[in-house]
Amino acid sequence: MFLHALATAVPPARYTQAACWDIVQRSPVRQRLSKRSRLILHSILAGDHGIATRHFAVPDIENVFDLTSDQLNAAFRSAAPQLAATALTSALARAHLVPAQLDALLICTCTGYVCPGLTSYVAEQLGLRPNAILQDLVGLGCGAAIPTLRAASHVLAAHPTATVACIAVEVCSAAFYLDDDPGVLISACLFSDGAAATIWRATPGPTGLRAFDFDTLHVPADRDKLRFEQRDGKLRNLLDRSVPTLAASAVEHLWAHRGPRPVARVVVHPGGRDVLAALAPALAPHSLDVSTRVLRDYGNMSSPSVLFVLAETLRTTPPTATDGDFWLVSFGAGFSAHSCRLGL
Repeated sequence: MFLHALATAVPPARYTQAACWDIVQRSPVRQRLSKRSRLILHSILAGDHGIATRHFAVPDIENVFDLTSDQLNAAFRSAAPQLAATALTSALARAHLVPAQLDALLICTCTGYVCPGLTSYVAEQLGLRPNAILQDLVGLGCGAAIPTLRAASHVLAAHPTATVACIAVEVCSAAFYLDDDPGVLISACLFSDGAAATIWRATPGPTGLRAFDFDTLHVPADRDKLRFEQRDGKLRNLLDRSVPTLAASAVEHLWAHRGPRPVARVVVHPGGRDVLAALAPALAPHSLDVSTRVLRDYGNMSSPSVLFVLAETLRTTPPTATDGDFWLVSFGAGFSAHSCRLGL
């Protein structure tokens, strides 16, 4: 399948890590944390851990840790469709299409749950045809964007004349939780909100780029190292200190099975500073500088992040037929990792 457009979106509210530390200091929840936990938060938010700014969609971010589960769910139900629709509207404009020309819409998310899914809300907001295929992928975590593209390739294989849109959207601020668990604390310091939309057809688009050679790896034995759990009706992120090592091992496995075609650039999900440091040796000599910049400017947005890296890579390094393909890789809950190629 061929890429016809890619667009990203973030909420307008932008915070420096220092501003986030100020919010923590003013929050009543700070008094419920141990001294060790407060030191961890200060070390990450006031130090240099690879993130400069993050965007949040939850309107009452100063009190986010004291919001009820119902309030957090309502924030997701409001913000996620709006953020997804913003990204898709931009992608459609770049592809010179209108919503009624879409034959299928696929959306992945893990930071909230609505039924019917986000596709129903976005289809209503933008005015998709009532017979458009709607498919929601939920629970794939940070790695979800690439499996969603793979699902889109199957839709196009069954309907070669179709126009398919994919959106990865996360409102991580609607899943913020705070207690004395180090993984929970680190999660609150890393994650942010964003959306990325792509348009695909079975015929070449403006870039000529084709997505192919999808691969995946699942390691259920490590499921509890990175996943959400429910506590008091809220999503609580489990983040083990071994995640950078797990990510490097999974990505190294996919990299070893990538096939003989040359790779010009590696496009990696920027899960965090320590994650990128662990990945660098496995992917050398390819540079992870674009992933580092996306992490710095946006934080870890979960599933849309790898597409933000792709957008920046396409802006700075246009693909050529002679240099090789772009190799995309993402990873997350499961523990799982996913890859594909984009080539001319």
